[in-house]
Amino acid sequence: MGAEEPVVRSRHGGREARRRERSHKGAGLGRPYITRNIPTYDVLGEENLLRIEAAADRILAETGIMFRDDPVVIGYWKKAGAKVADDGLVKFEPGMLREILKTAPATFTQHARNPENSVEIGGKSVVFSPAYGCPFVMDLDKGRRFGTMEDFRNFVKLAQSSPWFHHSGGTICEPTDVPVNKRHLDMVYSHIKYSDRGFMGSVTAEERSEDSIDMARIVFGDSFVDENCVILGNVNVNSPLLWDGTMTRSMRAYARANQCAVVVPFILGGAMGPVTTAGALAQSLAETMAGCAITQLERPGAPVVFGNFLSSMSLRSGSPTFGTPEPAIGTMVIGQLCRRLNLPMRASGNFTTSKLPDAQAMTEGTMSMLASVHCGANFVLHSAGFLDGLLSMSYEKFMLDADLCGALHTYLDGIKIDDNELAVDAFAEVGPGNHFFGCAHTLANYETAFWDSETADNDPFEKWEANGSVDAATRANKLWKEKLRDYEAPPLDPGVDEALREFVTKKKASMDDAWY
Repeated sequence: MGAEEPVVRSRHGGREARRRERSHKGAGLGRPYITRNIPTYDVLGEENLLRIEAAADRILAETGIMFRDDPVVIGYWKKAGAKVADDGLVKFEPGMLREILKTAPATFTQHARNPENSVEIGGKSVVFSPAYGCPFVMDLDKGRRFGTMEDFRNFVKLAQSSPWFHHSGGTICEPTDVPVNKRHLDMVYSHIKYSDRGFMGSVTAEERSEDSIDMARIVFGDSFVDENCVILGNVNVNSPLLWDGTMTRSMRAYARANQCAVVVPFILGGAMGPVTTAGALAQSLAETMAGCAITQLERPGAPVVFGNFLSSMSLRSGSPTFGTPEPAIGTMVIGQLCRRLNLPMRASGNFTTSKLPDAQAMTEGTMSMLASVHCGANFVLHSAGFLDGLLSMSYEKFMLDADLCGALHTYLDGIKIDDNELAVDAFAEVGPGNHFFGCAHTLANYETAFWDSETADNDPFEKWEANGSVDAATRANKLWKEKLRDYEAPPLDPGVDEALREFVTKKKASMDDAWY
C-alpha cells in the first residue's frame, strides 16, 4: 500500500459526505444482494438452443470427458450407467446428466456470519463479488508486484467497506509471502475476521477445502453447516474435456459437507476450445453439466452453481484477450442454457487485458459486466479489480469497478411506476416553461433521485482544471487510501476468533512449509 496522503480538511467536506450518503441511499445502502427488476435478454430462439444442446450431447456421447486421479468419481459414473473406459474416459447417453441434475436446488441461501448479509443465489438475485486468483497486485504508487497477505487483507477490507459488493470473495490475490500449503488458512481467517459477508474457501487440494469448511464450522457450528450453505468453492475444468482429480476431490469435499461448488470451465477460444462461439458454448455446457452432476452424485440436493468463463485470444500472437464481444454475447446464451437446467448461474465479471486502469480497462470491463447483468447471472465473480488478463489485482481499478457496481444496482432496479414517480402533481405546480429544481416534488425526492458516483468528476472544465486536472485513476488512488484509513472491522465473537487462531496455528505446525 502506498504512503497515505495527509488528511486535508475542506469547507466542502460536509457537502461531500452528504453526497456520498445520498449516493448510497439511492441504491439501497446495506442491501445484502440485488433483486433483479429488469428481464433477462434472450439472444437465441428455441431451435438454436436445441442445436447447441444436441451438440453438447454428441460431445458427451461420442468424444466423452476424461476424469483423472479420482477413483470415487469413476465409481459414481459406473453406478450411474455411464460408459467408463479403463483410462478414465467417460461417455454419457443423452439426457443422463440432466436427469442427475434434477436434485440440485434452483436457489439457495449462503449464510453470512452477520445474518443481515446472507445472500440468495439463484432466481432473480444478483450477487457481486471481487476478482479472484491474481498473483500480482498493482497501484499507482508501487506499480506491479507479487501479492502479499497485507494486500489480501487490504482488498477484503475494501470490499467490506463498499455497499456495492455483497460477498467477500475468495482468493482476491495470491499472498505469495505465505507458503502455498498454508496460505489458505490465513486467507479464510482474513475473510472471517475482516468481513461479515459470505466468502469462498480453498480448492487447491481436498484437505485445504476441508480445512476451509472446518473453519466455517467453527464460526457457524457443525449442525448448522450440515443443513445450510455457508461457504463456496470455485472449481475449474481443465478444458478441453478433462476433469482433474484435484478439482473433483475438492468439489466433492464441498458437496459432501452440503456446501456449494461453483463449477466453471475456462475456455480460451482457439486454445482450450474452438474459435467459434457456438462450439465453445456446446463445450461449456458439456463440461459444466458433468461437473455439476458430480456434486449431486456425492450428495443429492447439495447446492451447486453452473459457472461460465468464456474468453478469446489474439490469433496473431497467441495472447489471451478479455472483455471482447464474442465471449460477452456467448455468455448471454449460457444464461439461457442454464435457465433451462433450472440451476443458479455464475458468469462473466469485469474482464480486461489492459495493464492500467484506463479507457481500455473500463471499456472491456463494462462490456463483460453488462453481459453478466443481461444474461441473468446470479453470482458475479471478478466484479472488481481484474486487470492484466487476471494476472494483476489493481487497487485503483477496484475502486473504479466498485463505482460501476454501484451504478448497476440502480440499473438492475429498473423503473418504478407509482404516483410519486409519475410526478403528475409536479407538472401542475411547475407549469409550462419553468424549471423543476425548487419544486416540492424535487425537494421531497432529491436525496434518493439519482445514483451519484464516488469516482467521476462532473465539475465544469475550468473548475476541474483549477483543481489540478486530476484523472479517474488518481481519484481512485486517493479513494482506496481513504477507505483503508477509515475501515473498521465488523465485530467477531472473541471465543470464535480464538478458536480460529488456534485451528490455524495447529494446522500450520502440523506440516513443513511448501512453496510450490
